[in-house]
Amino acid sequence: MGSDIARFVGDIPEHYDAGLGPVIFADYAEDLARRVEAANPALVLEIAAGTGILSRRLRDMLPASVRLTVTDLNAPMLEMAQSKFRPGEQVDFQTADAMVLPFRDHSFDAVACQFGMMFFPDKDRCNREVFRVLEPGGSYLFNTWASHADNPFGRIAHEVVRGFFPDDPPQFYRIPFSCSDPVPIRASLAEAGFVDIGTAFVTRRGVIPDAKAFADGLVYGNPAIAEIRARGGVDPDVLVDAIATALRREFGPDPGRMPLRALVFQARKPIRPGV
Repeated sequence: MGSDIARFVGDIPEHYDAGLGPVIFADYAEDLARRVEAANPALVLEIAAGTGILSRRLRDMLPASVRLTVTDLNAPMLEMAQSKFRPGEQVDFQTADAMVLPFRDHSFDAVACQFGMMFFPDKDRCNREVFRVLEPGGSYLFNTWASHADNPFGRIAHEVVRGFFPDDPPQFYRIPFSCSDPVPIRASLAEAGFVDIGTAFVTRRGVIPDAKAFADGLVYGNPAIAEIRARGGVDPDVLVDAIATALRREFGPDPGRMPLRALVFQARKPIRPGV
């Protein structure tokens, strides 16, 4: 991906996985894994796999005979994903850029991506690459976050951090919610050659067992921490406390409950042109 907004490095993976994973990613991984299972694939590629939250669900849910290849641009994220698997499980790991996939044409019959597409600087190119590596008739399944209005945890993180840096606020918290409109995404998929493009809105009720642990993930578990440290003058732990306070104010004392909303896309590579 080649952009700082996608640099999940250093100790970010640990904070991401522990602070954010159980609260906002686990339920959507379950949903997406079931959709992949329903496609009845034999060779599955996951792109932008992060710390392997979806990867683990895919491996648990798919038959043992299904070959799973897990990729991410960031080696530290992929290392954490790999730590969730036992030796001998039917899964391969490879560092890979989703826009320049290192696989031959027609290598997989399903490609999955959990909340990664928003970070691709050239989404059209990624769609073309996925189309290329899919077998004819293969499926591409991925999800994106809906807007801040539908996912107030993102709005809260953005507003609190902006309050500490009013003249030059970190912009990361806008990126994960930047693909909330399905229309251009569907158009890009169609331009790449996909057919049978479906979109579903999936709503969940997120539970925040510990607002401070979740706030820790929102500050330290993504590239926003690099922006915060680069600006200086504010201890990131102060931001964690401020976000935790704001979360409890909006969602109540621990365990808080908050709305979540995502879009799920599914598209098919035609068996032959026009079919």
